[in-house]
Amino acid sequence: MADFDLYGVFLPHLLVLAVVAYGLLAVLRRIMQRAGVYRIVWHRALFDVCIYVLVLGGIVELSLKWSPL
Repeated sequence: MADFDLYGVFLPHLLVLAVVAYGLLAVLRRIMQRAGVYRIVWHRALFDVCIYVLVLGGIVELSLKWSPL
């Protein structure tokens, strides 16, 4: 995986994917809040961390499949 060049600052590939995953998590949290998912969750913060790890893992897997390297 190559680094991303942001105006001369090289960012690791995983950092960029982690920021994207956090953005998707924000959208998912809003959807889950409106759907009432958090009413049946025992520990909301732990649940959010688990969802973040799953989203990040999915994004990494997709980026590795579509990577030209």
